[in-house]
Amino acid sequence: MMRTRIGSGGVAVLLGTSLWLGAQAARAQESVPPTTPPPPAAAATVTADDTAPLPVPTELVRAQPGGITSDSVGARAGATSWNARASQEIVRGASARVDEAWAAFLPRLSGIGKYSRLSKFTPPAISLAPAGSMSPGMQTAYSFPIVLDNWLLQGTLTIPISDYLLRLDQSYTAATRSEDAARWDVVTARSGSAANGKIAYYTWLRARGAVIVAVQALNDQKTHLRDARNQFAAGNASKADVLRAETSMASAELALERAKNLADLSEKQVRVAVHARDEEPFAPGEDLEAPVVPIPGSVKQMTLEALSSRPEVKSAEANAESARQQSSAAKAARYPAISAFADGILANPNPRYFPPANLWFPTWDLGAQITWSPNDTLVANGAVTDAATRAASIEANKYNTRDNIEVEVTQYWQAVHEADFSIDASTRELSSAQEAYRVARELFNNGRGTSTTLTDAETDLTRARLDLLNSRTDARIARIRLEHALGRDSR
Repeated sequence: MMRTRIGSGGVAVLLGTSLWLGAQAARAQESVPPTTPPPPAAAATVTADDTAPLPVPTELVRAQPGGITSDSVGARAGATSWNARASQEIVRGASARVDEAWAAFLPRLSGIGKYSRLSKFTPPAISLAPAGSMSPGMQTAYSFPIVLDNWLLQGTLTIPISDYLLRLDQSYTAATRSEDAARWDVVTARSGSAANGKIAYYTWLRARGAVIVAVQALNDQKTHLRDARNQFAAGNASKADVLRAETSMASAELALERAKNLADLSEKQVRVAVHARDEEPFAPGEDLEAPVVPIPGSVKQMTLEALSSRPEVKSAEANAESARQQSSAAKAARYPAISAFADGILANPNPRYFPPANLWFPTWDLGAQITWSPNDTLVANGAVTDAATRAASIEANKYNTRDNIEVEVTQYWQAVHEADFSIDASTRELSSAQEAYRVARELFNNGRGTSTTLTDAETDLTRARLDLLNSRTDARIARIRLEHALGRDSR
């Protein structure tokens, strides 16, 4: 099942774009002389209490008792995955083919029950003479009765001797290896769904954290508007500064609404991943501010681990071996087929009983036979080639999968280290942005700074908050993807 994923920069673009547009509008209006009176229609439309700050909903990302965690979401997503369910049904079919291949080892027992009604006629008489007599007068005419109701019960036991040597063991091995491959496909589907569920969980936390950042950004704009009004009343700012602050606040309100919608959408994605009902309560059980666990090891070590652990590689190996065994089994049709048989017959009349009589009479027979047709050899050559080419194709795709795994491990190992470094850098970025905002606001309130400078500081502060949020989220998502690339989530 395909699911829409929210990129790590999506929230930053959502909020940062609105703030950047507000800053650009502020710069464009900076050239307007402060003494230019605005038209009456452009008067402020906000009320005096619009600058009251909103409570910051820190509980959105705070771990709560009994809340869901990434591990619980991943386990539930894997257990309820429709992809895994479909793969499990394929395993059932493969297991049935194993039972079918095992049943082929048993001698074939068959039976016939038959009744037939013959047409009535008068058979010619047979003349017999005593031994050594040539005189016609010495001959005696005999006639045999015709039994019109014929009954037959026959059981046959056939032992495919040549198949035991050339076909059955190979066919059974092919079926078992195909079943192994199907089981590895189930592991692949389940671990993939679990990883996607964990990523959806952290995407949900990221979106909820973005709501907090949006509220903080809106409160900054409210503070800016309040300061601009105070400075305007004191004669240290123009009406344009007030209008620019109102514009930025309106943009921040829109960004908050979009962040809330994104959080709702992300929660829906988690519910779909675990197939939860809408009325089931969801609360976070993890805290994004908690430190991440370091991942030791080198790329080379991790690559070797992934190549030996990934279920995709094991599935490809099992499928390739199954195709090779099928090719070996198909070769049996090139050679004569040898079989032994035994028949037990109970018939009325029995065709082996002479003269025919209306009675049940049992007989039996044993034998062996050899059959061969050159047409079978021609057909077998095509089947052998087809199975061999499929084995070669699967083997080639297996190495293609191994190449992709090597790239994945390197990519996600780098992503983990980059995200860890980004957490430290974003923490320092946020500290600097907070101090820069404090200084810019102090200068503005003292009449020594411009509204544009303060807007830039607010934009930088919002960006820094988002960068830290994204870094903490990306560090956890990168670890999930690395664990999946290494095959650790499939053990």
